Amino acid sequence: MSEKTRYSDSELNEFKEIILEKLENAHRDYDLLKATLMNSDGNDISDTSPTFKVLEEGAATLSKEEAGRLAQRQMKFIQHLQAALIRIENKTYGICRETGTLIPKERLRAVPHATLSIDAKNMQK
Repeated sequence: MSEKTRYSDSELNEFKEIILEKLENAHRDYDLLKATLMNSDGNDISDTSPTFKVLEEGAATLSKEEAGRLAQRQMKFIQHLQAALIRIENKTYGICRETGTLIPKERLRAVPHATLSIDAKNMQK
């Protein structure tokens, strides 16, 4: 019996469902972070009222910077998931880009946007 070189269409559909669910959650999280950055979650005057509480303003600025970093990471995650969907459509999903072997299903279920097998990932370190 020859070694399997790609996942079957039914297996690819299973991974597609996982990715679509993660993509939906990622978009929801991104929208929440974006709302935090834009203060669109409230209709108050907290960003325009004069205040002399320097520490609070500093903390709010740090919080916005952190939310900005988190939003950037979330967008990168969304892009990786979208790229995984393209690989599913091309039927190249689950193939390690370094070794050309199939990435184990367990790894893809945990990290559905993975493009490297564990061995290839460890060789990079």
